[in-house]
Amino acid sequence: MLLSVDGLTIEAGGRRPILREVSLTVGKGEIVGLVGESGSGKSTIARSVLRLLPSGARVSGRVAVSGDDVLTMSPAALRDLRASQVAMIYQDPRSSLNPVRRIGDFLTERMVLTLGRPKAEARARALDLLAAVGMRDPELRMRQYPHELSGGMLQRVVIAAALAADPALLLADEATSALDVTTQAETLALLRRVQAERELGMLFITHDLHLAAAFCDRVHVLYAGTVVESRPAKELFEDPRHPYTAGLLACTPELGDPRPLRPIPGRPPSLDDAFAGCPFAPRCPSVAAGCDTWVPEPVPVPGGSAACRLVEA
Repeated sequence: MLLSVDGLTIEAGGRRPILREVSLTVGKGEIVGLVGESGSGKSTIARSVLRLLPSGARVSGRVAVSGDDVLTMSPAALRDLRASQVAMIYQDPRSSLNPVRRIGDFLTERMVLTLGRPKAEARARALDLLAAVGMRDPELRMRQYPHELSGGMLQRVVIAAALAADPALLLADEATSALDVTTQAETLALLRRVQAERELGMLFITHDLHLAAAFCDRVHVLYAGTVVESRPAKELFEDPRHPYTAGLLACTPELGDPRPLRPIPGRPPSLDDAFAGCPFAPRCPSVAAGCDTWVPEPVPVPGGSAACRLVEA
């Protein structure tokens, strides 16, 4: 298995863990989605794959890339992992680029300093990557500064940089949420094409369940640091089993659907909120006696699992 997360728990000073007993896998050539509201722990999972953990975090469980446990790696092995095996695409491409350095410098610096490639070879590789991600006139783009490029063009630059070392695993953290709808569609098509051509494993993070269902092979839904449902994308979208998953779908607008949106009442718990049972119980329309003390455990459902005591297989 390319990526295997098993029982990952992260605590960092709050009254509840940032993540609790999270388990998931990503295989070669597979796109796996992480969905949930802000603060659910999606980005923390992705950063854990690179061991970019909160300061003072207490961590248990296992995060393995190609069988090697990232959490116990030596500094040298961790540098190699970050340099050549796993790449991350962040939400805002402008935050990844130095505004006073040219695009060509950004693309070649890592290849020269980290991968040890000659400058001429790194430049030729950068031009090839820009062409591969559909950038027009790569020579011109190499000479430009970030403020001279649109958001969609900058996202292509960041994707090209992520592919520079031919990683096996791509972490896409809200990679399209800062883009307009048209540019978002173009970027998603690009990511899918690149992923298929290179047989990359991809962990795709989004707050949009409809997008995840259309783009991913499997989807994990997170709430308050816990995976509440894990299913193949098609089954999860058509027949959600956890009340939170159903709630996300009910409050997401669909073109041509005249039904009013039904927002989930209340707010997600913060790290300072403590609870003994199901974290979704205070907002759940199906809450019953015992939900406030039952600690969520995965219950088998068709194609996966849902962490709800009321769910039926």
